[in-house]
Amino acid sequence: MTPADGHHGERPALAAGCVLWRRSPLDGGLEICLVHRPKYDDWSHPKGHLKRDEEKLAAALREVEEETGYRAAPGAPLSTAHYEVNGRPKQVSYWAAEASSGAFTPNDEVDLILWLPPAAARERLTQPRDKDLVDELLALPKE
Repeated sequence: MTPADGHHGERPALAAGCVLWRRSPLDGGLEICLVHRPKYDDWSHPKGHLKRDEEKLAAALREVEEETGYRAAPGAPLSTAHYEVNGRPKQVSYWAAEASSGAFTPNDEVDLILWLPPAAARERLTQPRDKDLVDELLALPKE
């Protein structure tokens, strides 16, 4: 087996992201931001790969801003997801993060975002592991 075959000793690809939330401008209820990635035709939380020597939290906040147009204030760390992509291990660290300012502009990676109440966000998310992150956010102590 060659290293290109993705054997089990391989170091995971590192990525980071956030469960981005805000208070609804209409009723003050919690809303979660989901991104639609046309490349995969899926709905997920904003996330992306770490750059060389980049801290995970810095990468998470950078990816949120690149994908959604929003700056975010980081909150509690959430679970780290472990899964395979094309036979290669991937590890994604997540944080809760409150949107502070910004506006969405469609880009190469994300063509649409939605701000949804938690139950609707859970329904829309493509991957079950992303639904679990919504539950983790809701379980955090209220500040």
